[in-house]
Amino acid sequence: MKTYLVGGAVRIDGQDLRDVTQDSLHAAIGVVPQDTVLFNDSIYYNIAYGRPGAPREAIERAAELAHIRAFVESLPDGWDSVVGERGLKLSGGEKQRVAIARAILKQPRILIFDEATSSLDSKTEQAIQETLREVARTHTTLVIAHRLSTVVDADRILVLEQGRLVEQGGHSALLAAGGLYSQMWELQLRERQDGLPVNADGTAEASGG
Repeated sequence: MKTYLVGGAVRIDGQDLRDVTQDSLHAAIGVVPQDTVLFNDSIYYNIAYGRPGAPREAIERAAELAHIRAFVESLPDGWDSVVGERGLKLSGGEKQRVAIARAILKQPRILIFDEATSSLDSKTEQAIQETLREVARTHTTLVIAHRLSTVVDADRILVLEQGRLVEQGGHSALLAAGGLYSQMWELQLRERQDGLPVNADGTAEASGG
């Protein structure tokens, strides 16, 4: 059995997280999870939940940045459209965009996207990737993903294997290094070319014969 010495600190702008209040930490971070939690209420309410009391203009702007405003305004009930229990009346991509709009509305200094495209079709994934690029221009953005196409524009990519950091760098540098990242990229590229869906671990789904 190996024993590892664990130490260090997590800091935001030089402040150790152990020295700040939980409320101030929550205010600084916005999270878009893989499994979006929506309330059985209107789309307007679900986006506004990100910042209670926000003006309507800010809510509509957040929806626009998340590429969902046009969809909302095309619905018969518009902003008053009820999403259903856990958002069952919306598709996976639509729920994800509501979650992104909610996070943008909060105006946090740090945005975390946790597998934000893992269950989406390619067209929806591309639209959300464009949203990520727009948002990243004005926020510190952390993206957790198995689909490597989601992180190609990142300033720094950290590659983890069994919980340990094995590589880091930009997309081009990691491809040139020929390591684990490069192998995963080639695998996923072949799978996309063959039209195979990709599992959460980056491997292709097997199809029955």
